[in-house]
Amino acid sequence: MLNILTPGSEPDATVMRAMFAARKSVFVDLLKWDVPVLDGQYEIDQFDNVHARYLVLTDPDGNHLASARLLPTTREGILSGLFRKLCDGPVPTAPDILEITRFCLDRRLRAAERRQARDALVLALVDYALANGITQYCAVAELGWLRQIVDFGWDCRPLGPLGQMKGERLAAVRILIDADTPARLFAGGIRATGLPSIPASLAA
Repeated sequence: MLNILTPGSEPDATVMRAMFAARKSVFVDLLKWDVPVLDGQYEIDQFDNVHARYLVLTDPDGNHLASARLLPTTREGILSGLFRKLCDGPVPTAPDILEITRFCLDRRLRAAERRQARDALVLALVDYALANGITQYCAVAELGWLRQIVDFGWDCRPLGPLGQMKGERLAAVRILIDADTPARLFAGGIRATGLPSIPASLAA
């Protein structure tokens, strides 16, 4: 199931808790990020506020599979607030540009399930953009994840040179979204089955 949580919508507390717990498991327990943890269970930072949007994939029992947080670039975000030096020029800023952050695949998934959840979330991001007039995403990614992002097949362009932070090589990218993007992803091997389309009523 695809859960879309947007500013002004009533959040599903169970879905939100499951997402924040999964983020803590991935980003704190596995990757050892130095980020805030609430009650020893939930990874929540200053950008998890009323302006954030979330796409959360859950199974029929409500268990977290994959999720991503989208931040408006008209406000300070991860790239503009923490990694501005990764951009050669100005940080992308516009109402039709969102920043993808906290792309999270649940650690309990097996390899094939992780691939399916990843593909479904990527396609959900594109569907959401097309349904809401979003023409670009930007993101910060470490080198290994960056290679995967580029290989998806969509129009992904670097915003500047590779940088380094705490031993990790990082890059900022711009992802252009248009009507041809789903076909490009399909050609790149991105597949999803059973992913619901986004109803017009959920357009933000």
